[in-house]
Amino acid sequence: MKCEELLRLLNDYVDGDIDPALCTQFEQHLAGCDPCRVVVDTLRKTITLYKGEEIYEMPQEFREQLHQTLRKKWEQLFE
Repeated sequence: MKCEELLRLLNDYVDGDIDPALCTQFEQHLAGCDPCRVVVDTLRKTITLYKGEEIYEMPQEFREQLHQTLRKKWEQLFE
């Protein structure tokens, strides 16, 4: 499985709506791909935070650094 395929299936994976055979491929890819693992872990943490319905304000400097880091990772994936 390639990063692009993983990203297309990401919502289904997180929701638990993915074919078990694809789930195995998904998890194998995550085991060897740090950028994709970061994306999945971040999404899981985001969902957990929003389930609590509390709003957490990120400091502006942190938010800018996070956006910059994510942009770099996405650019690296699709070079």
